[in-house]
Formats: sequence, structure tokens, C-alpha cells
Amino acid sequence: MTSTDIDDPAETSVRELLVFTLGAEQYAIDILKVQEIRGYESVTRIAGAPAFIKGVINLRGSIVPIVDMRLKFELGDASYTPFTVVIILNVLGRTLGIVVDGVSDVIQLKPEAIRPAPEFGAAVDTAYIEGLMPVGEGMVIVLDIERLMSSAQMSLMEVERHAQNGQIQGGVSNG
Repeated sequence: MTSTDIDDPAETSVRELLVFTLGAEQYAIDILKVQEIRGYESVTRIAGAPAFIKGVINLRGSIVPIVDMRLKFELGDASYTPFTVVIILNVLGRTLGIVVDGVSDVIQLKPEAIRPAPEFGAAVDTAYIEGLMPVGEGMVIVLDIERLMSSAQMSLMEVERHAQNGQIQGGVSNG
């Protein structure tokens, strides 16, 4: 039996990450969670949803919750430009979208290139940060998107339930 490149453990340990921007910061998520990247379009608001949940869109017959990451991370008011995109994700068997300022790159790296996030104590919740990756003079923040999107504070299950029960605000777009 001969070894092939696919059997080489060094080759299989490389990860691909999608890098996106929010303000001046760069973030990265596992490319395997990404279904597609779309331009930002107006959403249908859901009554009672947290501000960072912009609403829902109809994506080929599926109701998809849309989360504005700038609002989620409290990075100031979100402005929507022609460069604003929605990354459609498959997370834990569910489809959802995240609004980001732009997508910049797909990078490949070995897991050891990611440095652990520093401990900030109770002041900063780093539970959703997988680590930091030095790039040039800056850092890319690697997010654990599954942990973030499945957290209770995201309220995504509630948004889906309200949308399916018809508790939407008649196609009004707030952003």
C-alpha cells in the first residue's frame, strides 16, 4: 500500500477560513460553514427580536434569520453600502445569514498558526473567540461561529418560531 498526498496528516490539518471585515477589524470563520455569499438586501423585521437580528429573508423557500454582526459585537451603527454582504451559513443543521462590512479573503492555515485569545476576565466574553492569527502588523480574530450562533442570547430559535407563526412587521425594513 502506498501513501498518497491525501493520506499525509500534514495536508489534512490545513484549514480554510473566510476572512471578513467589521469596521477596522478582520474576523475569520471556517469556510466549511459557508453556504454562499450574497449582497445585502432588505429584510422582513420580526416583532420583539433583539436589535442585532435584522429580520428574515426568503432564500429559495426557506425563512433565514439575518444577524448583523456589527450590532451583535456592539461596533457602532451599521451602515449598508454596495460592499455590505450577507454570508449564508449552515450551522448545526440550520441556515442563517450574517451581515458583514465586506469579505476580503480565503486563507489556508495550520491549526498551530492560531494563537489562543488572551483572558480578559469577566469584562470581555471570549467564549466565541477560537483564537487570534497574526497577519502583517494586525490580527485576524478567528470566531467559533457555531458556538456564537447556538448561544441562548442569540434567540435565533425564537425568531424562527415568530416568523413561522406570522409575527412579522409587514415587510418593513429597518436597515
